[in-house]
Formats: sequence, structure tokens, C-alpha cells
Amino acid sequence: MRAAIIGVRWPDVDLERGILGLAENEIVRDPGATRQDLLTAASGADVILAGPRPRFDASTIESLSCRGIVRYGAGYDNIDVAAAHRKGMVVGYVPDYGTEAVALHAVSLALVLLRRIPQADRQLKAGEWGLEALGPLHLPSVLTAGVVGFGRIGRRTAEHFIALGFGHVLAYDEVEVSAPGAEPASLQAVLAGSDIVSLHASGVADGDPIIGPIEIDLMKPGSILVNTARGSLVDTDALLGGLRNGRPAAAALDVFDQEPPGPDRFADVADRIIMTPHMAWYTQETELELRTKTAEEARRILDGEPVAHPVPSMEVSS
Repeated sequence: MRAAIIGVRWPDVDLERGILGLAENEIVRDPGATRQDLLTAASGADVILAGPRPRFDASTIESLSCRGIVRYGAGYDNIDVAAAHRKGMVVGYVPDYGTEAVALHAVSLALVLLRRIPQADRQLKAGEWGLEALGPLHLPSVLTAGVVGFGRIGRRTAEHFIALGFGHVLAYDEVEVSAPGAEPASLQAVLAGSDIVSLHASGVADGDPIIGPIEIDLMKPGSILVNTARGSLVDTDALLGGLRNGRPAAAALDVFDQEPPGPDRFADVADRIIMTPHMAWYTQETELELRTKTAEEARRILDGEPVAHPVPSMEVSS
């Protein structure tokens, strides 16, 4: 048995090797920076464990001979799932990790913007003192937080907003919303009625952003948009236009339609936006959970067992 681990950043793969039950020379590790690098590393592998950057498009998959691919993470938009299934490959992923880390990051970003901490920091470092340029500030009790996407992370984020004392918490999802303290609402109502909107949707089948020009125009002047879910959820050009017009007044992005993002694209709204490098999921504990669950899925493939979380052919990731 052989495995290829492609496109991960941690310094060793001893954890994976132990779970897979393979010798050191039975695992190939490579960044997968180019298609040829990926193919060379994966040559002869029975299973591939893949990070977010290597691209497994149809032509690449056609050149592979593995039994399956397991994606480190809850997204799998770098894998042509239909092409893999046509080749008889299993595609697995890890949708059930990082709940607490992502919810914490989303709420942290929202609070930093709500309290205007970046502006206060810049002001003080420039030798300026006073509150005049920082107001008005408001207590959570008079504000509404909105959550778009009410899966495990969205629910946990709503729980944080409720615990912090937000006056109202609105929640939108394509399926029924049920949580104490969260009020179900349409997407339009969440956008129009919320002072903070935090995105936690998984995306839509056609890949179109759910936050486009029309949705940006619905947002309250002075509001805040936070995206720690998928870069493809937001039309970036529409968001940039909204930020220039104060609707929303500020945004925090941990995910982008292109990663890494080009900094020049955000230059003229730099004072109204916080960007973090797709780190919402990351803690040492979460990374251990992700690596363990990914390797366990890969072990199932090697053992000829069904994976716990297969990606079905009809589902499209965003």
C-alpha cells in the first residue's frame, strides 16, 4: 500500500503514517505546486490525502490510478468530483471539524470591527488622541446580529452572539432554523435588518455568490459583513463597491474568491476591511482533529471500507 500526501503545511506526517499503518517509504509527500509535481508524487499511490491548493481537475484525475482522494477540510472545490467518480474513485472530506475555532474567529472579527479597534490603533500610533473620529459606538443590546447559514458553525456563532447580549439574532438557512434565541428570517430580512452579518453557508450548487450587488444594497448603512465560510459566497467587486459607499461600512474576510488575494485589489478600502489568511479554522487542537479524521478516512479506503463522509456526485462544492 502507498499513500501520497499533497499540499499540506505541517512539518511531518508521522500522525498520518501511524493511522494509515504505512512505513515511511510508503508515503510520498509533496507540495503539489504544479500538475506534474502532483502526478509524480501520486504515481502508484493507492490513496491521496489532499490540501486545499493542489488542483485535481478532470485531466489530472484521468492520469491518476488511486482508489480515492480525501480532502483535508470541509471544502472540495479543488477536486473534480464527477471526474473522480467516473474513474471509480472515492472522494472523501471532513465536514465536521473546527466548529468552535471558526465560530470564535467570526465573532472576534465582528467585535473588533464593532468596537472600531483597528481605527483606534491606527489613530493612537499616529499620535492622535480622542474619541471624536471613533464614534458612534453602540452596545450589543441595541444591535442585531445576523447569521447566514445555520449549520453547526452558524449555530455556534449565533450562540456566541446571544451570550454576548445582542438585542436580536436573526438566522437564515435553506432548511429549518431552530435554536433558542435565534429568530428565523429570510436572507433579505437578515441583510436588511442586521448590524452584523456573519456568513456560514456552504455555497450553492451553481456556484453563484449569494451576496451580490442586490444583496449588498440591502445591507444597512454602517453595518458589518464577516465571511469565514467560502470566498465564493461573496461577489468581491460588489462588496468593494458597497464599502466605498458605506453599505456595509466595514468587512472582515478570512476567505477569498482567489487565495491568496492580491492586496492591490483592496487598497482603496484598506481602512474599512480586515483580512486574515484563511485561518479561522486553525488551532493546534483543530489541526490535530483535521489530520486525524482525514487519515482515518484514507485508512478506510485502503481497507476497502466505506468512508464516513463521501462526497456525492450531484453535490457541487463552493
